[in-house]
Amino acid sequence: MKEWKTYTLAEISNGKGEYGIGAPAIPYDENKYTYLRITDINDDGTLNKNSLMSVDAEDANRYLLAKNDIVFARTGNSTGRSYFYDGSDGELVYAGFLIRFRLNESIVNPRILKYYTHSKPYFDWVKSFDTGGTRGNINAKTYGDMPIHLPPISVQNRIVEILGAIDDKIEYNRRINDNLEQQAQALYKQWFVDFEFPNEEGKPYKSSGGKMADSELGPIPDGWRVGLLKDIVDFQSGFPFKSELFSEQGTYRLITIKGVQDGYLDVNGAVYIKNIPDRMPQYCLLTEGDIIMSLTGNVGRCCIVDRENLLLNQRVVKLQPTFINSNMFIYTMFRRESFKEKLIALAKGTAQANLSPIETANMRTITPSASCLVRFNKLGQSIFKQLLKNIKENNRLAALRDTLLPKLMSGELSVDDVSVD
Repeated sequence: MKEWKTYTLAEISNGKGEYGIGAPAIPYDENKYTYLRITDINDDGTLNKNSLMSVDAEDANRYLLAKNDIVFARTGNSTGRSYFYDGSDGELVYAGFLIRFRLNESIVNPRILKYYTHSKPYFDWVKSFDTGGTRGNINAKTYGDMPIHLPPISVQNRIVEILGAIDDKIEYNRRINDNLEQQAQALYKQWFVDFEFPNEEGKPYKSSGGKMADSELGPIPDGWRVGLLKDIVDFQSGFPFKSELFSEQGTYRLITIKGVQDGYLDVNGAVYIKNIPDRMPQYCLLTEGDIIMSLTGNVGRCCIVDRENLLLNQRVVKLQPTFINSNMFIYTMFRRESFKEKLIALAKGTAQANLSPIETANMRTITPSASCLVRFNKLGQSIFKQLLKNIKENNRLAALRDTLLPKLMSGELSVDDVSVD
């Protein structure tokens, strides 16, 4: 530990912290710069690619991130959130509520800052600026004065190698799941939008002359019908857990609307529950493979439950298929952008969007025949199982990384005692 040294962020940076551009966001346009805002950064420092916007200011190019830059959120409840830019997310222009530091590679391995800003010393430092129940703001000067205890650069490189190998595997699994979801969406469109599911001879139903019937939602295959959403999925609302049941540790963790992200479950910051209330419905004790959706805020976010001992909070619903083994159909349906747009349009509220589970359950929708659902889920179940497998492996890898991180960053665990194989 004698070779470790405490620096300030300014001392390991080229220049001072720079504020981002104060320009309005515009709808995403692949021909314009992608706009990086606080809301585009997940708590784990990754980029949330589900609601990206663009920026069209004349001087936007002055605020382009360069490889190995790091940005910090400076205000609001997100103060302290960080994003390390390695270039893999394409060109990004950072917004005004972010502060950028350009790291000096002759002093520090830039990626070590990615890990440092997810360690306990960093979180403790950010928390020291809280005032009462309010998250304090941190300006560029204060960020520049932030103390960072670092080993020699040779040890930094080894820490980055160890943790980077885990991150690379997590990212690989994420890309596989992105591809699997694309396959699932293509399959769903073929069967339930274009009506080209295989007929008895294995040929595309509609283009092979399959009989179509008129309906209020347009032509549909013979034997299908227009009904209500609740005909195919039961909306099981979460339980209103009281704050006196909250705990910092325990067996069961509470899943709130914050934990439901697009395509994955985020348990970071989830509180524990001391004991399960007697009045809580049994379905609120979630199991692997359950599908849940947010009703408030970012309405319509949907993900697969990937572990046991999770409890369902109010304003989150479990989507329980009414047809046996039709979880792949329900998950893919609710993950479609066009379907999510319908949910957003149905939501009410000015300060915060809210979906009524009753109104949502009564949405008009096309109900496929039972035989078609059975065949689709038999075909798609392998995709669903692989999605869940990869998500669970990423949880295990993330837990390993998060266990190693504080020990490596503090010197408690020597880099010589850890293998990346």
